[in-house]
Amino acid sequence: MPENARHSGDTTLQRLATEYGVATQYEGFDGSEVTVPEQTLRSVLTALGADVADDDAAQRTLREREDAPWLRLLPPVLVTEEGAEASVPVTVADGDTVRVRLWPEDAPDEVQELEPARGTNPQTRDVGGEARRRVDHALPSGLSLGWYRLEASTGSGETEQIDVAVTPRRLSTTDRLRGQRRWGYMAQLYSVASSRSWGVGDLSDLASLAAVSGVQGADYVLINPLHAAEPEPPVEPSPYLPSSRRFFNPLYLRVADVAEFPYLRPADREVVDRLAAIQRKAVLDPATIDRDSAFAAKLKTLELLYTVRRSPYRQQQLEAFVAQGGQPLQDFALWCALREELGEDSPLWQDEAASPESPYAQEARSRLRHRINFHVWLQWLLDNQLEAAQRAAHRAGMDIGVVHDLAVGVHKHGADAWALQDVMAQGVSVGAPADMYNQLGQDWSQPPWHPEKLAAVGYRPWRQMMRTIFRHSGGVRIDHVAGLFRLWWIPDGNKASDGTYVYYDHEAMVGVLALEAELAGVLVVGEDLGTVEPGVRDYLESKGVLGTSILWFEMDGDVPLGPSRYRELCMASVNTHDLPPTAGYLEGVQLELREKLDLLARSPEEERAEAQRQLDTFFTAVAEAGYLPDGEDAGPEEKIEALYRYLCDAPSLLLNVSLVDAVGEKRIQNQPGTSDEYPNWRVPLADSDGRPVMLENLPRIERVNRLVDVVNEALGTHRRDPKVTSRAPTQPERRDIADPFRTASSGS
Repeated sequence: MPENARHSGDTTLQRLATEYGVATQYEGFDGSEVTVPEQTLRSVLTALGADVADDDAAQRTLREREDAPWLRLLPPVLVTEEGAEASVPVTVADGDTVRVRLWPEDAPDEVQELEPARGTNPQTRDVGGEARRRVDHALPSGLSLGWYRLEASTGSGETEQIDVAVTPRRLSTTDRLRGQRRWGYMAQLYSVASSRSWGVGDLSDLASLAAVSGVQGADYVLINPLHAAEPEPPVEPSPYLPSSRRFFNPLYLRVADVAEFPYLRPADREVVDRLAAIQRKAVLDPATIDRDSAFAAKLKTLELLYTVRRSPYRQQQLEAFVAQGGQPLQDFALWCALREELGEDSPLWQDEAASPESPYAQEARSRLRHRINFHVWLQWLLDNQLEAAQRAAHRAGMDIGVVHDLAVGVHKHGADAWALQDVMAQGVSVGAPADMYNQLGQDWSQPPWHPEKLAAVGYRPWRQMMRTIFRHSGGVRIDHVAGLFRLWWIPDGNKASDGTYVYYDHEAMVGVLALEAELAGVLVVGEDLGTVEPGVRDYLESKGVLGTSILWFEMDGDVPLGPSRYRELCMASVNTHDLPPTAGYLEGVQLELREKLDLLARSPEEERAEAQRQLDTFFTAVAEAGYLPDGEDAGPEEKIEALYRYLCDAPSLLLNVSLVDAVGEKRIQNQPGTSDEYPNWRVPLADSDGRPVMLENLPRIERVNRLVDVVNEALGTHRRDPKVTSRAPTQPERRDIADPFRTASSGS
């Protein structure tokens, strides 16, 4: 916890907050120092497991907190860097002996004995009348990247094991990008449909988008989170409020690509053909995306496909996937089956079905076995099609391929909150404090990781999540990456602004992320917009994690920051999914919408004047750079192309080309501060005239090709010959990812 977040007071509650990494003060958006109310501190500390019912309880908790490390044989986990001198503190009763051993997680026969570190003296402490002695034991030098198990055994018979992570000092996956800037499409996959799609863009469409853009010269495609939602309609439309971040959403399956599809019984095929006709017609509706209808049709078809006998090879592959998935996969599928049976609001979730180990859930493992197996099978199909999409990207010449997006958290009534409740804090939710745009703060209704409980299980749920996403991808974008350092916790019943920051062991969180990324050979981008503590961006950059820059947000006082001053280790974009497409931004569609929804902070006239001032300021800079020769007479397309030329002057290694900008879409995808008042996350891809854009038509759209040529020329990239595009990526060879779920079953 940074020193500037600690309170200088000496009350027991404040000292206890400091011990738990809870901020008692923080800097408000206006620069003022905000003191956290005592009741908020008590609520947050209670969520962390501290007894603060009264002052006596708080004092007792503080004493126990200070003694606790001396009562453990080993710390909960050890995260160190490759090449660093590291040691582990081992604490025993004074006079007892201890043996410490270390071995690679996947090679238990390669055991090394650890000796006390040279030059260190034992520490002693009296705890409850017992003398305890602590000796640091040195880890062997030259340990390679990866996970290890460390065991300490005392002469008195006590034994403990912990996980040890040896993490990279810096991601080589990022440094390999240097020397050539790259671009890729940024797209909301569900909105990018083809004539073969069933109401929403799917994983086959992702493969096609990768193939199209790879030939155009792109090296990646950045998509929205594909995390699992509810197992049946109705489903939450926001991809940033998932049920699980460890598994994927069957809504994105292309049912016709399932290998058993040609073998459907004739009567079943007739049913499917009728469903297909309805859903394929739906993609021609430019007004809205009906996820529920599309998902219902797909589920009906998938249930029919599930009855088709699989070939011996396919059955073997499924069984291998099930074995790799282990208990986390089974628990997720169990939740899906229970959710179908109970719905969201059943009181059983609070009692008999409260956890995977609860009586009702245990009984359901047998009773609902068929349905559990069905949901496991869906995840296997998703794994197949995700692999095909990444393979298509590489065959199209892409260096990176699919870049996934990791949401901040999960739905409080979802699968992860249910299965991982032992490592999540209860009675609080994650959000954001008040700022100049939202003075009431934001409550995202997502339970946070419990910092200490997550560490106590060796960060296994965190690493399993990474392994699942990295399995068939070239990279990941971490939404609100500053949350790996601190998160805004809001006690249940409090206003969103009435919370406080809770700090995480960022060296461990980022270290585990970097280790899994390095082993998988993927790059990491951190969305570091908004309020970020001093030093966070520098730390992430030192680890090789790319930052994020949005053109409209990069300001130097009252004028745009010159692109040449952008960061090199960065993914730069003209816009983001929380802003309108550039064509709409130029017309002020966001102001019209916010005025209609009564979300303007000032009068409409003031808002329009400020928006026009901002546009004029940017286009003055663009014109001065020589990219807008027609000045005020330039049309919308010319202005958009000029903005991309301007952004291409940045040294940023990655440049996003927003697909909505390429086709001329004007409608905003998500209006912050709304839910049902606006069809957030339900806007299909359309052109400037509101006509639906089919994926297969992208290569023939003149507007798209002009923007692609602008970017290729500015970056020194080029279109590729579709006959000779296939190539291996330049990322390092993937290691240690044959089983993305390995080690995740214990403690998660």
